[in-house]
Amino acid sequence: MGRAFAYVILGGGVAAGYAALELVRHRDGASPGQLCIISDEAVAPYERPALSKGYLLPQGAARLPAFHTCVGGNDELLTEQWYKDHGIELVLATRVVSADVRRKALLTDTGETISYNTLIVTTGARALKLEEFGVTGSDAGNVCYLRGLVDADKMVGVMRSCHGGNAVVIGGGYIGMECAAALVANEIKVTMVFPRKHCMDRLFTPKIAEFYENYYAAKGVTFIKGARVTSLEASDGKVTGAILRDGRRLPADMVVVGIGARANTGLFDDQLTMEKGGIKVNGRMQTSDAAVYAVGDVAAFPVALLGGDVRRFEHVDCARRTARRAVAAILERADGAAEQEEMGFDYLPYFYSRVFGLSWQFYGDNVGEPVHFGDFSVSPGAAGGRPKFGACWVSGGLVAGVFLEGGSREENEAVASAVRCRARIGDVAAELESRGLAFADQECRRKWTRRCYGLAAGGDKPTYAWHATVGVAAAVSIAAFAYW
Repeated sequence: MGRAFAYVILGGGVAAGYAALELVRHRDGASPGQLCIISDEAVAPYERPALSKGYLLPQGAARLPAFHTCVGGNDELLTEQWYKDHGIELVLATRVVSADVRRKALLTDTGETISYNTLIVTTGARALKLEEFGVTGSDAGNVCYLRGLVDADKMVGVMRSCHGGNAVVIGGGYIGMECAAALVANEIKVTMVFPRKHCMDRLFTPKIAEFYENYYAAKGVTFIKGARVTSLEASDGKVTGAILRDGRRLPADMVVVGIGARANTGLFDDQLTMEKGGIKVNGRMQTSDAAVYAVGDVAAFPVALLGGDVRRFEHVDCARRTARRAVAAILERADGAAEQEEMGFDYLPYFYSRVFGLSWQFYGDNVGEPVHFGDFSVSPGAAGGRPKFGACWVSGGLVAGVFLEGGSREENEAVASAVRCRARIGDVAAELESRGLAFADQECRRKWTRRCYGLAAGGDKPTYAWHATVGVAAAVSIAAFAYW
């Protein structure tokens, strides 16, 4: 028993929807009956960031079909009917148990063999479990993870059952922070426990972290830093408390776990080259097997902006853009493939989050020395509106990355351009620190004729200046804020 397709997309996350749309749109792309998507989820691909944002709200919560891909990218809404109308086979609620890259075949848990000419791997990542750190209790009815729709539905049900109760959030990263905000919105008392010195330590500086921790604290969230949960107390199938390494007991009506993720590479570990915890690909998203492409969380690719350094990103923007890049590479007929492979993918690393009334974006790489700017003193409900501040990471006199809280679309586009252009900022770091975005706004309004990568008159080397690059016309297009 088996079927064959020209293109198979393995995985049903964000990248799958965007890859399918690109294949359909391209005139040489998938014709009816040529494309199959295999997903272990029971629904068509959707915008996963909605789960930690709109889906968990107590009022006006987001629900499918409203956030199927590709609405998060301000594009078409791809419902199951859309896939049917375009002759795309959706194989849902089905798990692939083995893959044979040499034979170009996948075996599903139903016993069916699905073969392909070209495979796009969009298997994403899985949430790390407490058991992987020696703590049991993940199977309790009120212990929640958040990775897929089933997880989100469970969390919504648990939150409704413990209104006014106590929640322990294990982990101080991306998921922990967004889930904590959702718990507060549902009028649940929150205690966050994590082993690091401050929240979001892979991205936030101590000063940035201090602002968000104070903001959360003003909303009633308690932080216990430098601590670990070593065991969970349970009764009748539900957790009643979390025990810390120092012996303290935290009462718990529910537990939310956000302790990291691991790329789903298992089907290909012995068949494809791996790097940085993911499947290694070139600048075309092509793996060590020419017929297999990998995108999204599972792909480790060379980033041109970072000098070809291989990175793996677990964020929706990466999923969308790498999916489009892979399809373009699969269908292109140009002769520049070798150059693309060597230089890497022209991608600007980008992360964002929305919690409470806050909204931050980050572009680039947080390497070098951070220079802070703006007002870090604004608290919830304070007069004067939303906070606006940030940090600029300077490495070798060049802008390596920028974090911005409360920026307008124009401001976000400006700082994204500064990062992409590798603006030279060494001589004005102090002015940026003292005047921040007011300085950037003033400078970007000046009329400069030199482009970011233009040559100075009479010179043979590119010249860069903060005032010449921050307002460059070809700014990176940033999608308008929505649930995602």
